[in-house]
Parts: sequence; structure tokens; C-alpha cells
Amino acid sequence: MTGVSFLLAIAAGLFAAGLFGVLARRTILMQLISLEIMLAGPALAFVAAGAHHGMVEGTAMFLIVLALAAAEVALGLAIYLQLRRHAGDGDADAARQLRG
Repeated sequence: MTGVSFLLAIAAGLFAAGLFGVLARRTILMQLISLEIMLAGPALAFVAAGAHHGMVEGTAMFLIVLALAAAEVALGLAIYLQLRRHAGDGDADAARQLRG
């Protein structure tokens, strides 16, 4: 197995592990952590493909994924804190109580 295909297999494994975490966990905090793992998979794939082809676009896409992950964490933690304040727990089913 070449280096690039090994890195792409690791990226697919990271994405699959994150997807399993999002689907299996009920607490929003664990779902946010799983989403971060999911975003690490494509970021690794972009960097590996860019390094293999000798192009800078892979690193540029990594920076876009990094900015997306930062925005996701900021919004997700804000929603999590609102749930903790109003519902008292971080369960994903408690999100229905936030409706106006």
C-alpha cells in the first residue's frame, strides 16, 4: 500500500469513526467531539492528495476545513450552553425545548 492510499484509508477511518460517534451518542457534547473527528478525515485527505500531486490547493482546503471546524465548535458550544441553562442536561432530545 502506498503512502497516499494509506493516508486516505486513515482519513476514511476517521470519518467513519466520527459518523458512528454522531449516530451512537445522545449528548450534544459527545456529538460535537465526533463531528470534529469527522472533519479531521477530509482535512487529512485534502492534505495527502495535495502533497501527492504537489499542489497547494490541498493545504488551502485544509485551512477552509479548519475554519469550518472552528465555526462549528463556536455555534455548537453556544447551543450546548443554552440547553444546559434551560433544560439542565446536554441531551439531544432537549433541543425541542429551545423553540420559541
